[in-house]
Amino acid sequence: MTEQTLAAPIDDQQERQRGFSRYQSLLIALLAFTQFTIILDFIIMSPLGAILMPSLNITAAQFGVAVSAYAFSAGASGILAAGFADRFDRKRLLLFFYVGFTLGTLLCAAAQSYHVLLLGRIVTGLFGGVIGSIVLAIVTDLFPLHLRGRVMGFVQTAFAASQVLGIPAGLFLANHWNWHVCFVAIVALSIAAIVIIAFAMEPVDAHLRLKQDKNPFHHLIATVGQPRYTLAFAVTTLLATGGYMLMPFSSAFTVNNIGIDIQHLPTIYLVSGLFSIVTGPLVGRASDAFGKYPTFVFGSVVSVIMVLIYTHLGHVSLATAILVNVLMFVGIFSRMIPSQALMSAIPDPSQRGSFSAVSASLQQLSGGLGSVLAAGIIAQEPDGSLLHFDRLGYIVVATSIVSLFAMYFVQKSVANRAGRRVV
Repeated sequence: MTEQTLAAPIDDQQERQRGFSRYQSLLIALLAFTQFTIILDFIIMSPLGAILMPSLNITAAQFGVAVSAYAFSAGASGILAAGFADRFDRKRLLLFFYVGFTLGTLLCAAAQSYHVLLLGRIVTGLFGGVIGSIVLAIVTDLFPLHLRGRVMGFVQTAFAASQVLGIPAGLFLANHWNWHVCFVAIVALSIAAIVIIAFAMEPVDAHLRLKQDKNPFHHLIATVGQPRYTLAFAVTTLLATGGYMLMPFSSAFTVNNIGIDIQHLPTIYLVSGLFSIVTGPLVGRASDAFGKYPTFVFGSVVSVIMVLIYTHLGHVSLATAILVNVLMFVGIFSRMIPSQALMSAIPDPSQRGSFSAVSASLQQLSGGLGSVLAAGIIAQEPDGSLLHFDRLGYIVVATSIVSLFAMYFVQKSVANRAGRRVV
């Protein structure tokens, strides 16, 4: 059985050379912008950590809970949404969750205490955590497998753009006004995205013509109980755990352990993000040209090496800190893009939405668990420096090695279904 899309596949050589149509290019840009606001809302918590903790008078452990609250609520909503994910037009589903995400971010902007901020992160996670899975389902519906690496490469530049534009701008606003303004800016961007989606995006409803279980609960159980999906869910869990362990404490580690002045944090994110914007599309093209798994192997090797270096850094120059961050993000992108392209080829067309929702849920839950575990492992000295950060690096390396072997079998399954040796 070959992997299918719900759009007319672009198979002839002339169409491949011509590239994406005008609407496809607009759609990719729109999905990337959507991801930009979602990712920015999540990762802005990390660089704001050095500002938020003293501002709200909270500990590193409390901050870790605030970060993981988003992940746990997103994980819960993913499971709840999975049964309904294939029963509605994906455009309408995207708009519904995007509006809820915007309202949750607005609550974060208005927070004057730790508990209100915590509530805001929960609401934001309930809605925002599902959006990534909807975007993935839309990409899978509308683009054939041989183009998905390239599409994912562009969509995932949202992560880099949030580094280049969002985080430096957010830190600038926080340093010159206050951290509340960062969330206000995200709300404004989200409202603009909602308007564009409502008027410029066409319905994505071809999957509604496929035979589906009318009972949402049965649809969820059928997806979760599908043996062919089990390994993919396990790999998704492993991939998420490591990132969530390091990310929430990266700004505090950079400032207090590496010795970089907080005013220079935007420079690190800016330069790293600029390199990532270039790297993302290149990785996407490489995964389509040379194979998703070989690209994933390259990314895993680079990630393991750079995580070990990063978590053992002492006081270094700004240039060294930037170089280490740049190389680490090259590894991260070289894992993220091909793994998502591979995962998109696994579910049947009638279960793409529910599969993506369950995957997103597992990703968020395992990430939240990883963040809580990390908060329990590290400790903070009176001068603000973090202890045992190197232990987090060892755990990330271990999960990376296990996922490298597990992903081989995912790739083998996809290749067998597509009738090819490598996809």
